[in-house]
Amino acid sequence: MPWEWCLIWWIVSIPFLILGIIGLRNIMKENREYLPLLGAVGAFMFILSALKLPSVTGSCSHPTGTGLSTICFGVFITSVIGAIILLFQSLLLAHGGLSVLGANMFSMAIGGPLAGYTVYKTLKNTSISIYITVFLTCVVADLMTYIITSIQLALAYPAEVGGILWSLSAFLGIFAVTQIPLAIAEGCILTLAFKYIIQLKPEILLRLKVFSEEQIRIASAGVSS
Repeated sequence: MPWEWCLIWWIVSIPFLILGIIGLRNIMKENREYLPLLGAVGAFMFILSALKLPSVTGSCSHPTGTGLSTICFGVFITSVIGAIILLFQSLLLAHGGLSVLGANMFSMAIGGPLAGYTVYKTLKNTSISIYITVFLTCVVADLMTYIITSIQLALAYPAEVGGILWSLSAFLGIFAVTQIPLAIAEGCILTLAFKYIIQLKPEILLRLKVFSEEQIRIASAGVSS
């Protein structure tokens, strides 16, 4: 990616990282009981995003795992967790790279979670099952990551004929369309993980105000049965 765009995406990402670091410091100081859950959602993000899978279009793709963290801790803290994971993957697994780290952070750790968080907040206080809410949040967070990636590449590499829009359609066909089944699979996996969290530590979700006590009670009854 041209250095100008690398710099732009770093500039856009830095405010989210600053606010996320502040949020993490508050958890470390005042709410240490949340640390096991924080570690769990971070582990899901690392493992799922490390699964580099070939796609039918000739490219490679991977899940993101950001939806569960977004629901539990919000966009800002998720951006920091995602940045740490992307840094380790660029250094140890040759996923992405340091020069494009800002762009990758914005697509996977910021833009995708923002889209997922919008879905979560929209459905949170409705009669829709919290498991459907979690599933849709995770699917949208995953899929939007690759839509944003397509936009980033189209902006950096506009076609000589057709410009940005032609490039965008090409990149969407390569990345976003083939990401749909992966996003659905990720939604299923993280929804199952959320069920285990409800079964083992529902009180943490209540303290974080992820869902209401009534919603957690109904979901716990469904798990128990």
